[in-house]
Amino acid sequence: MALTLRKKQLDSIVRMLHLNQQLQGSPDGVGGGVGSAEEEEEAYKILVMDSPCVALLAPVLRVGELRRHGVTLHLNIDKARQQVPDAPAVYLLRPTAANVDRVAADAAAGLYASFHLNFSTCVPRALLERLASATAASRSAHRVARVADQYLDFVCLEEGLFSLAQPRAYVALNDPAAAEADITALVDAIALGLFCVVATLGAVPVIRCARGGPAEMVAAALDARLRDHLIAKPNLFTEAASTAVASFQRPLLCLFDRNFELSVGIQHDWSYRPLVHDVLGLKSNKLKLPEKYDLDDTDPFWVANSWLQFPKVAEEIEAQLAKYKQDVDEVNQRTGGGRDGVEFDGTDLIGNTRHLMNAVNSLPELTERKKMIDKHTNIATALLGHIKGRSLDGYFECENSMLVDGTLDRTKLMNLLRGNGTKEDKLRLAVTYLLSFETPVPSDLEQVEAALRESEVDMSAFQYVKRIKSLNSQFAGASNTASKVNIVDWAEKLYGHSISAMTGVRNLLSDGKQLAVTRAVEALMEGKPNPEVDNYLLFDPRAPKSGTAGQFRGPFREAIVFMIGGGNYIEYRSLTELTQRSQTTKQVIYGATEILNGVEFIQQLSELGQKAGLGGVSSSLPPQSILVNLSYVDFALSVQVYPDIHFRKKCNCCMVERQLVSGN
Repeated sequence: MALTLRKKQLDSIVRMLHLNQQLQGSPDGVGGGVGSAEEEEEAYKILVMDSPCVALLAPVLRVGELRRHGVTLHLNIDKARQQVPDAPAVYLLRPTAANVDRVAADAAAGLYASFHLNFSTCVPRALLERLASATAASRSAHRVARVADQYLDFVCLEEGLFSLAQPRAYVALNDPAAAEADITALVDAIALGLFCVVATLGAVPVIRCARGGPAEMVAAALDARLRDHLIAKPNLFTEAASTAVASFQRPLLCLFDRNFELSVGIQHDWSYRPLVHDVLGLKSNKLKLPEKYDLDDTDPFWVANSWLQFPKVAEEIEAQLAKYKQDVDEVNQRTGGGRDGVEFDGTDLIGNTRHLMNAVNSLPELTERKKMIDKHTNIATALLGHIKGRSLDGYFECENSMLVDGTLDRTKLMNLLRGNGTKEDKLRLAVTYLLSFETPVPSDLEQVEAALRESEVDMSAFQYVKRIKSLNSQFAGASNTASKVNIVDWAEKLYGHSISAMTGVRNLLSDGKQLAVTRAVEALMEGKPNPEVDNYLLFDPRAPKSGTAGQFRGPFREAIVFMIGGGNYIEYRSLTELTQRSQTTKQVIYGATEILNGVEFIQQLSELGQKAGLGGVSSSLPPQSILVNLSYVDFALSVQVYPDIHFRKKCNCCMVERQLVSGN
C-alpha cells in the first residue's frame, strides 16, 4: 500500500468542492468533468474558508484549479461578504464556536442558496447543537444542505512532507511554567492532527516512540483516539482493513521529540532547499523576493536540483541557460532567423511552413523554460548576496566539522563569532559548538561566551541549552546512586526533556553523516533487535490493550515519521536518502508540528531561556522555581541531587501548591 498522502488529501478536497459527490468517469475524484445534469446545474459555487483552512488548501490547489472545479469566488469567513442568493456555498472551516456562529449568521442573512458545511476535523456534539439551535431560531435550518467531517486538518506541502501548522509547540511543551491543562490540550491537538493524517491515508499505523516526554504522551492520546474510533462499524478504516490483511502492510508511525536531536534544528546547511528556507524565508512552498514564486512539484528544476549543494545548483542554472540559448539558436536557424543567441520571441519566423509550425509549437515550451531559468537565477542571486555578506559557507563548514568530524578549528570559530553574520548566525554557531562536544574545554567555552557578549548577542538560548546539557550530565551521574527510572521521570516532568535529549548528538558523532533520527527510523522499520530502539514503546490500536498478541515489530515497508516541536528540511532530506539507498522498496513520509528554519528554532530556544530567567550575557544562573507533580520520594531525591533549584510541589491530597526549597 503506497502512502499517497497529498493525492488522497486532494481527492477529498475535490470531492468536497463537488458537494461531496463522486465524479463519474473519475475514480479518484480529481477529474474536471461533471457526471450529470444536476451536477452541471450546481457546478458554480462559492468557497468560504477560515485562515487555517486557506493555508491547508493553498499547497494542493491553485486559483485556476479551483475554477476548474466550479469555484467562482473563494472568500474568508472573517471578512465582510456580499449576498449571492442564487449560488450554493461550500464551507471549509475548523470546528470552533466562532466559526459556527458565523455560519449561523450567514444562514440567517440568506447569503447563499444552500450551505454545504465541511469541517477540517470532527465536530463536537456541543457545536452541532449550537449550530442547530441558532439556525432553528432564525428559521434558516433548511438552507443547511449538509454537514461533514473531512479530517483534512494538516498542510501537505508535497507527497512526502506535511505539517500540522501548530506554531511554537516546542516552547509550549518545554515551558517549565506551563499549566498541565495547556500541555494536555496541545497533546490532544497534535494527536487529532495525526488522526487526520492516518484517516486520510485510510491506514491504522503501528506506533513506536521513546519512553517519556511529549512523544509518549502523543502516542498514548492517538492510540486512545484510534481505539475509540475503531469500535464503530463501519469506520474510516473499514475499507483499508479489507485490503491490508497482513500486519506488515500497515505503516509504522515513529514519534520523536525535538529534544531527541537539537542540533539539526539549529545548524546551517549548504543545500539549495534548506538554504532557500533558512535564508529567504520559504513558507508553504511560496517565496517572495519581492517577486512571488511557487517552489513545488510543478517546478522541474526545483524537483531535480533542490537537494544539491548551492555551488552545484549555480552550475546547473548556467547549464540550463546555455541549453536554452542553444535551442533558441536552432529554432532561429531552421526558420532563417538570427544565429547569435538572440532570445527567441517569434517575430523573425520565416521559411517553409513545416519549420514555421515547429517553431510556433516550441514557443510555449521555450517561454516556460526561460521563466524557470529567470526564477532560479533571481533566487540564486539573492542567496549569493546573503552567503557573501554573512559568510554562510564558513558557518556551514565550521558546524559540519564539529558535528560530523568531531573536530574544532578554534581560530575559524572565533573569527566567525567576531566577524560577519547576523546575531542569530553567531548564536546558532555557538549552540552548535556547545552540542557538538560532551565536555567542551573550559577555556574555549569562556572565549565563545566572551565573543557572544562582544557581538551583543542575547545569550538566553545558549544558557538554556547549557543548563539542559548540565542537567542531563547530572542525571547520568546520579543514576549511579539512585533509581534511574525515577530521575528520568523527574526530568521529563520538570523540563519536558528525557535523559536521551543529548544522546542524539552523541549518536550523530559516532556514525558519520547519518542523523540520529534517520538511524532510529531505519532500525524501527527493520524490526530487528537493536539496542538503540529496543526500549521504544509500541502502541497497536488494532491489538488488545493487554497481552502480547499485537506486538508486531516489523519489518515495515512504509513509515510516517513525525517530529513533535518542529521539523526541518535537513531531516526530511536525510529520510529521503534513506529510502533511496535501501535495498528493499521503502517509503517514508515526514511531518512535524511545524516546519522551522534555524532562525525560528533558535528564537524559540531564546524564549525558553528568557522564561527560565537565563537571559543576558551573565553566566551566573539564578535559582529556578519549578512546579512538579511527583511522589514525595521522587521529590526528596530530586532536592538532594539539585540543590540550586527551587521546587513547588502540589500536595497530592489537596492539590495546594507548597513552596519547597532544597534543603528544607
